[in-house]
Amino acid sequence: MAERPGADAAADALKLGPTGRPWPELPAPRPRDPAYAEAVVIALCNQKGGVGKTTTAINLGAALSELGRRVLLIDFDPQGSLSVGLGVNPNSFDLTIYNLLVGPRADPRAAVVGTATPGLDLLPANIDLSAAEVQLVSEVAREHSLARVIGPLKEDYDVILIDCAPSLGLLAVNALTAADGVIVPLECEFFALRGVAMLTDTIDKVHDRLNPKLRLIGILGTMYDGRTLHNREVMERVLEAFGETVFHTAIRRTVQFPETTVAGEPITTYATGSAGAEQYRSLAREVLARCPAV
Repeated sequence: MAERPGADAAADALKLGPTGRPWPELPAPRPRDPAYAEAVVIALCNQKGGVGKTTTAINLGAALSELGRRVLLIDFDPQGSLSVGLGVNPNSFDLTIYNLLVGPRADPRAAVVGTATPGLDLLPANIDLSAAEVQLVSEVAREHSLARVIGPLKEDYDVILIDCAPSLGLLAVNALTAADGVIVPLECEFFALRGVAMLTDTIDKVHDRLNPKLRLIGILGTMYDGRTLHNREVMERVLEAFGETVFHTAIRRTVQFPETTVAGEPITTYATGSAGAEQYRSLAREVLARCPAV
């Protein structure tokens, strides 16, 4: 039976990702190269709140742990949302990232807590962290405070993900100074798009003045709904501005993400076969492809 006209074009269209580009040929998930003795540090940063930074930190970390990586999540937001999203009460700890930043030198391993997800650990934060920005101003080499804290932890993990606060203040600069790379979660709406130029300018300044190894790993479209013209137009503008820096994976809106926060676990275990879980597994494979050391 002959195929109907246009069947090839329809088949090709199915191969396009949400960004409208053909899906890349990603290598099969691989064991981590033992030659890399220290963790790769990745900051998830965007000065606008509510764009999916914390959701991405939790679920990307869980997806990487599924691929055999030892992952540490650092809650670097005074709201403590990352800790809450993993079912942890951030106010129940005497030792958090705040104490490690501004207090007497302590072993950072003492502040790390395990999670219900194998291979995924947490360095928690709470509202105390909001005072760190003021207290660090008078410190020598204040921009390197976080790098000093996590230095001893890098040999214990393969990947360290930093969930940054929604600002471009001293805490964010600390995260960028400590990181090897940056992932920018970007909600697919106009107001979120406006601030990306300011963020990339900050990344460039930190690269030039404080951390020459820092690079932009990718921009991740979040809360994407391809049925709306506005979301599609924003995605097109992001692609025009940043090209191949934009991840092929986009995280679509789903009611399951708020549900996972209530459950206190990643979507990869809460709804393991869901589209959201598969999107973060796809993102994890893209991160592996872009970061050979991970």
